[in-house]
Amino acid sequence: MFKNFYVDYQNKLRTADEAVRVVKSGDWVDYTSSLGKPVLLDKALAKRRDELEDVKVRGNLIDGPIEVVECDESQEHFVYHSWHCSAYERKLCDRGLCYHIPQVFHNNAAYYEYFLDVNVVMVSVSPMDKHGYFNFSVNTGVAAPIVRMADIVIVEVNEFMPKIHGGYDECIHISEVDYIVEGEHKPFSPRVPSAPSEVDRKIASNIIPYIVDGATLQLGIGSVPFALGELIAETDLKDLGMHTELCSDAYLSLYNSGKLTNRRKNIDKGKGVFGCAIGSAELYEWLDDNHGVAAYPLEYVNRPSVIAQIDNMVSINACVSVDLYGQVASESSGSRHLSGTGGQLDFLIGASASRGGKAFICMESIYKDKDGIAHSRIRPQFNGDIITSPRSQIYFLATEYGVINLEGRSTWERAELLISIAHPDFREHLIKEAEKRKIWRRSNKR
Repeated sequence: MFKNFYVDYQNKLRTADEAVRVVKSGDWVDYTSSLGKPVLLDKALAKRRDELEDVKVRGNLIDGPIEVVECDESQEHFVYHSWHCSAYERKLCDRGLCYHIPQVFHNNAAYYEYFLDVNVVMVSVSPMDKHGYFNFSVNTGVAAPIVRMADIVIVEVNEFMPKIHGGYDECIHISEVDYIVEGEHKPFSPRVPSAPSEVDRKIASNIIPYIVDGATLQLGIGSVPFALGELIAETDLKDLGMHTELCSDAYLSLYNSGKLTNRRKNIDKGKGVFGCAIGSAELYEWLDDNHGVAAYPLEYVNRPSVIAQIDNMVSINACVSVDLYGQVASESSGSRHLSGTGGQLDFLIGASASRGGKAFICMESIYKDKDGIAHSRIRPQFNGDIITSPRSQIYFLATEYGVINLEGRSTWERAELLISIAHPDFREHLIKEAEKRKIWRRSNKR
């Protein structure tokens, strides 16, 4: 008979109000990521506002509300930081209530191991199993490195967290936990992109011919990757694989159509690999207790040297805009912060080094401002935008007007290729801007 861990469980069980008493003024508190947000502990900590000063809180892709932020717009008591902004956190940035932490995901563990303080970590987990393990679930990508470095570990048990099998670091043992909090939770709200537009589908259809049988896919956040999942399901492609920092409903579509088998992967054969998951209730049900998937820390999933080991690795991510030099902005619009670097740069490097691999950045050729005026997403030159991916790391770019490859191309060749996939209404203007910058040859076709 093995040890009964429920005695330890009862000894460490606290109410949320009791558990947050460990937080002191000046502490760094970590909420980990997304659905790992500790809802009950966040509310309890917010109630201590007037007792605390300068408590710094870190999170990542967290939906609102975050109570410690909403209760203290003065930021005298709580100051919030995000590694990668959700739509809610983006609005907090607009209000001056959230500060972004620039990062590349594959270094996430190293940041905590070598550079950051974590006085208290609060993380949601699935219920403990008979062996004393709590599962990090859809939060496996970031949770373990934070927990390892924290002075105090508090887990919030959430019965709606799916139990997800992993490669490693998908669980924490009760012996590593200081306090356990239980309470009432609600099912997760679905987070599925809006239905793809006809332009999204056109961009996706332009990329599909570059995907071969047995390819492994990384699909980023957004409507184009979602459209790709739907369109690929209608093709005769087969034996596709999954290796991605974020698992979304696009992969569920591929699985349901029989396209996603992971059979031909060089590593993690037979397993769909991911770090975090955000999507529908059906997605979480699919991931729950599924031996065909494996959750890993992002230090593994996003490591370019790991990605490069997978033949025919295809990475598809979206951006906000690109300039005529090939620089890509994906996390800001001008000085307004939108999201974060995420896995884009990791997968650009890794997929391009894969045998048969391809790395795509995609975007609609135009956007419309609040007055309905159209603007080109291909711009002459950035001025104040945050560069997510440098021009030296950009390979395939796709719009609804086609796909280009900038590998090994000179400045004038890049300008010509980029203008060829710009919206026709803006091509003449872009040519004139290229001429001003001495990156347009007289022999270029107009």
